[in-house]
Amino acid sequence: MTENETAPEQAPEGPTRAGFVALIGEPNAGKSTLLNRMVGAKVSIVTHKVQTTRARIRGIAMHGQSQIVFVDTPGIFRPRRRLDRSMVAAAWGGAADADIVVLLVEAHRGLTDGVQAILDSLSEKAGGHPVALAINKIDRVKAEELLALSKQMNEAFPFVRTFMISAERGHGTDDLLAWLAAELPEGPWLYPEDQIADLPMRMIAAEITREKLTLRLHEEIPYQLTVETESWEERQDGSARIDQVVYVSRAGHKGIVLGKGGETIKAVSRAAREELVEFMGRPVHLFLRVALRENWLDEAERYTEMGLDFRDGN
Repeated sequence: MTENETAPEQAPEGPTRAGFVALIGEPNAGKSTLLNRMVGAKVSIVTHKVQTTRARIRGIAMHGQSQIVFVDTPGIFRPRRRLDRSMVAAAWGGAADADIVVLLVEAHRGLTDGVQAILDSLSEKAGGHPVALAINKIDRVKAEELLALSKQMNEAFPFVRTFMISAERGHGTDDLLAWLAAELPEGPWLYPEDQIADLPMRMIAAEITREKLTLRLHEEIPYQLTVETESWEERQDGSARIDQVVYVSRAGHKGIVLGKGGETIKAVSRAAREELVEFMGRPVHLFLRVALRENWLDEAERYTEMGLDFRDGN
């Protein structure tokens, strides 16, 4: 071999593995943040408000010869309305369909009534699949509190492994990723190697806009609206024109979403467009309109757009 020649790359050793990992927990436990950390790109909505993830969003991570398909489920909580019931059903459905389940618990909140309710149903709902515990936001508590919480949680449920992580800062997430990669069943990869999500771009774009609305608005309004991508046009110059509609359920909410002189919706559109440009790596022309649709929470079509089953809300 001459000095200008390079040795051929060695193929990774070992069998290929692939499977689904469901991230479950209470609302705002950090599931979406962990998903985005594992995938290395933003594919799930992340806000400080609870119950923001509605659909089972799949993000795909590669680790060695393993392809890990993460299912970021809606938070499990006590449902009050049809949309809530559909979201909780989607979360438990994600757990039942997965090869491995990871329960996220907030370190500073510990074993809450909500977490206990999840544990009470976990053996039945997880379908016999292994369940790991990830204690998240570990930077918020002292080491002795973490050890006490780990002991308490493992006495309450037979977890196969316990991980101490900070999804936001990345602490402990590499260990979790490596363990998941090794535990998945042997088999061919389920998606192309360079794919990071199995959501249609139309839905990802709608989720990005909904996130910006959620961050901008307050109180109950974010839970009374939904965003749908009406049309998507690929232009000859390589850019994309995206038209979206924001449905609100009350007439009074329309003005709030628009803002004085349209300033709120303009700011939301600008922030969403900037993120879409970064995500897609090309120019994006985003156009939003706000429409009143009082009964959208009771329309099957809206649930289908969100990746939920309308019948689960019965």
